[in-house]
Amino acid sequence: MAYAVVHHFPGATEEQYEASLAAVHPSRSSLPDGQIFHAAGPSDGGWTVVAVHESQESWERFRDKILMPSLQKGIEGGFTSEPHETAFEVHNLQP
Repeated sequence: MAYAVVHHFPGATEEQYEASLAAVHPSRSSLPDGQIFHAAGPSDGGWTVVAVHESQESWERFRDKILMPSLQKGIEGGFTSEPHETAFEVHNLQP
């Protein structure tokens, strides 16, 4: 079952998002393995990223092997703190 993750980065900017995206995605035009949707934009007090993965396991692999290690070691010009996270199993996903 698909699994969605919503990350809110308080105080973050578009520039920080772009630097972080470049560090954790294979390219601007492709998604990491197992990710099927990605959207991001400015939101109240910061920046919000929404990702949908093929499964919770797919999300956890990306989180544990790519995202968190990159954020924890620091991304030049990227997000400076870990996000507030909301996650859920997707009941309905339409293209």
